[in-house]
Amino acid sequence: MPEKELTLRDHLEELRKRVLFIAIAILIGTVVAFIFRDRILAILIEPGFSQLPDTKPIFTEVTEMVAVTMKASLMLGVIFALPVIVYQVIAFIGPGLTKKEKIYLFILLPFTLLIFGLGVAFGYFVLFPPAFQFLFTFGDNVATPAVRIGSYMNVVTSLLFWMGLIFEIPLVMFILARMGAVTSRFLSRFRRYALILAFVLGAIITPTLDPINQTLVAAPIVILYEFGILLAKFGQKLRSGNKKLMIEAE
Repeated sequence: MPEKELTLRDHLEELRKRVLFIAIAILIGTVVAFIFRDRILAILIEPGFSQLPDTKPIFTEVTEMVAVTMKASLMLGVIFALPVIVYQVIAFIGPGLTKKEKIYLFILLPFTLLIFGLGVAFGYFVLFPPAFQFLFTFGDNVATPAVRIGSYMNVVTSLLFWMGLIFEIPLVMFILARMGAVTSRFLSRFRRYALILAFVLGAIITPTLDPINQTLVAAPIVILYEFGILLAKFGQKLRSGNKKLMIEAE
């Protein structure tokens, strides 16, 4: 039997339910993160303040520590809720997709989460130590660093978010090639501009002005772009193979 066509009201009601499930998942994740807030804040503070032994960040406003704690808890809550968010998004757009497209989504989206996590890990373990070493020791013979926790957390969360997104580059290139929006040849020709953009992004993302930390961001972007070209070739082959099957079926 053909599926019943949904009205606009049905779609809005479905969307409301999906958003409600996502909100509940984020709320539960945020509460769990808040319960373990001291441990979470200690983990986020570690890469920066390991450069300043026996030193803690300060807060200068009455509500600053509460705001920082809630922001960190909410960020972790969203991360904890990602599997639910992904499932609800697929469930909502699922009726408009073909069977093959649904299979691709279910295969690719877990990899998206994993790759995002790898980007976050790279930022935390590789980028943070030298970046904060530079920031906290630059001019320390003139002034003593007294870092506000609000300012520090803004830098940390921003860097972690951008590094997670940057690591998605190869997957995005694969999807675009699979859809036929780009080709591996076009991406190869764009390589020289990608190199320039990598260093521009490195300058924008890193809070420091030194070329070493900017290179620590730019180098992975270049490597990920080259890997993305290989994935784009694979995506093209999959697209070509599907076209051949369709022609033979006709």
